Amino acid sequence: MGIDEAQMTYETIAGAVAPLVDELAELYEDLHANPELSMQETRTSEIAATRLESLGYEVTRGVGGTGVVGVLSNGEGPRVLLRADMDALPVVEDTGLAYASKVRARDQEGNDVGVAHACGHDMHVTWMMGAAQVLSEHRELWGGTVLIVIQPAEELGAGAQAMIEDNFLERFGTPDVCLGQHLAPAPAGWVLTRQGPAMAGADGLRVTLNGRGGHGSTPERTIDPAVMAASTIMKLQTITSRETPAHEPVVVTVGHVRVGTKENIISEKAELGISIRTFDEAARARVLEAVERICHGEAHSFGAPDPIVEPLHSFPPLVNDPGATAVVAKAFVAAFGHERAMEGPQAMGSEDFSFFAKAAGCPSVFWFTGGHDPDAWIAAFNANRLAEEVPFNHSPQFAPVQHPTIGHGVECLLVAALEWIGTENAS
Repeated sequence: MGIDEAQMTYETIAGAVAPLVDELAELYEDLHANPELSMQETRTSEIAATRLESLGYEVTRGVGGTGVVGVLSNGEGPRVLLRADMDALPVVEDTGLAYASKVRARDQEGNDVGVAHACGHDMHVTWMMGAAQVLSEHRELWGGTVLIVIQPAEELGAGAQAMIEDNFLERFGTPDVCLGQHLAPAPAGWVLTRQGPAMAGADGLRVTLNGRGGHGSTPERTIDPAVMAASTIMKLQTITSRETPAHEPVVVTVGHVRVGTKENIISEKAELGISIRTFDEAARARVLEAVERICHGEAHSFGAPDPIVEPLHSFPPLVNDPGATAVVAKAFVAAFGHERAMEGPQAMGSEDFSFFAKAAGCPSVFWFTGGHDPDAWIAAFNANRLAEEVPFNHSPQFAPVQHPTIGHGVECLLVAALEWIGTENAS
């Protein structure tokens, strides 16, 4: 597509999106105020399914648990998969928004937790509903078949695989390309792409450190798992600082520590929740071995029984197809200009989106769309205070500005999709 054609297509997209933004904002606030944990997304999935049906999509509910798939055919042409995830996090929201979540729920282990859309999946669903509406109402823009995928349980790294194992390809056909995007704490109106490895692979572990309980007044009669946990946590940090080359991106995070019930009782055990992020299999294997070795070594040094190290989840790095990513990046530059469409850094966060393309044997592209107030972001950047002033995904304070985030995200999905199914490209 030439520059003039690309600009004309973008202007058409922008004109189609603009009238939808106010209603999409109402949807976004409703989703934000009513978050649901992974594999509990019954309300969210029904809202998405009902809206897709009203737009003329052939809708299937309950795919891979709570997943929704909407199929819309519009003559001959490629088959494009557009994916949004919908689950929220066990986080107590602290944004001060009028539509902030006050929801509490039971997590997978039966714990009562606060629930919030602290990662932006409510925005992802909102974007997808907008894109689905434009594609339905403006069929003159495209030809082919669109698969709208509303995925559960991305936060567990399990939702995409669950949908695939529910005979996704047999039921809905094999896509020619898979496209997706994620809200990021970058300036609203920006879009960031990256060829090749774009997001890290992730491993989650639960480590149970076994001690010997007793009274807080006689620690010498016990093996204190709290002290063992503290020592283990500090030693785990040496995996990155002392066992990993400085140029190799590796993250080891202890995200939760559970030990004890009362200040004068030394517990029998402590539990650590560990998150590992790596970009290649050799590094992953080395880090997993180091975690196992350190946990056993610390237990041995305390005279404690062997710890129990259990895998919770594992999924590979997200790798964007270079050729398809170049196509999308070029389209974004043509639509938004170099000052708003640019290459992004590798992200140590992880995603299970790539399972769709892996199963289909097709290229995929996943990009980041900004959602932070641009002026505030630039001021924080210039003051070297991004960490202090721009809440990152999973923070209790994470919340995007609605405008221009909502409209821009819808535009990004459409600009990318039309590179495969647009009438200019099909001709």
